[in-house]
Amino acid sequence: MSIFSTISPLAGLLGSLAAGALLWLSPQAASAQGRLDAHYEASLSGIPVGKGSWAIEIGDDAFSAAAQGGTSGLLKAFSGGTGSGASQGRVVNGSLVANAYTATTNTSKKSETIRLVLANGGVKDFSIEPEPPVDADRIVVTDAHRKNVLDPMTGSMIRVPGNGDVLSPDACRTGTGIFDGRLRYDLKLDYKRMETVKAERGYHGPAVVCAIYFTAVAGYIPDRPVIKWLASQRNIEIAFVPISGTRILVPFRMIIPTPFGPALLEATSFITTAAPPRVAKTQ
Repeated sequence: MSIFSTISPLAGLLGSLAAGALLWLSPQAASAQGRLDAHYEASLSGIPVGKGSWAIEIGDDAFSAAAQGGTSGLLKAFSGGTGSGASQGRVVNGSLVANAYTATTNTSKKSETIRLVLANGGVKDFSIEPEPPVDADRIVVTDAHRKNVLDPMTGSMIRVPGNGDVLSPDACRTGTGIFDGRLRYDLKLDYKRMETVKAERGYHGPAVVCAIYFTAVAGYIPDRPVIKWLASQRNIEIAFVPISGTRILVPFRMIIPTPFGPALLEATSFITTAAPPRVAKTQ
C-alpha cells in the first residue's frame, strides 16, 4: 500500500507499484535533511478517481513518511473509500532503514489495518486487523519470503549513492522485494528516458523515468486475473524526482496501461525544501 492504495482497485495498484520502487543500494556517508509536501491526483482514461497527499521528512538520523487519500469524482459515487499509511525509521549513512509501517483502509463495507515491524533487512512481525479468513488457494508467505524485503512506504523512495548526478539512467537499473502484509512480490526497474515535469505548484525540472516489471512471489491466488495481467505488462512506468537536500528520489508520476484506458497518478503540488546537515557540537 502507498498513498493511493484505497482510492480504487486501480489506484491501489498504482500505489503498490510506486511503493515498491526503492533502489536498495549500498549506503554512502553523505547525510542531508529535506522535506516534501505533495498532493497527487489519480485518473482513469482522463476521468478523476482519487486524490491524496504525502509528507516526508528526512533528517540526519531519522525519517518519517505519512500519506492519506480517498476516492473522488465519479468513482466516489459508486465506491467511496479512504486510507492512510505511514513509515518511520533511521537514516544510516544516508540510507533509509524503516522499523515500522502501518496502513489503514476504510470503505463502506469494512475497515482494515496492516502493521509491519522491520529489523535486520526484513519483516520481523506483522498483523492484519481484523484477521482475514484463510484461503486454501493462496500461496503461503513463509519466513524466508519476509527476509531481504522492504515495506511499501519506504520502498517508494529511491536512494542514489555516490556524489554524482542524482538523476541518471543508473538510478533505474536495479530491483527489490516488497512485502505489504499480504503479498510478497519482486519489482525490477529499468531505465527508459529523461524528461522535464512540472507541477501546478512547486517542482519544475528534470525527472528520470523508469520501467517497472512485476513478479508475484507469495501471498496471492494464482488464478486471479489481475496477477497474470500485471506480470505480463511491459509498459508500466514511473517518473522520479529528488527531495531537495538529499539523494532520495520519489515518484512524481506513474502510468499503467489498462483495458479501460491509461491509469495515471500525478503530482499536482510538489513542494520540497532542503535544510543543511546538522553540525556536531564541539567543545
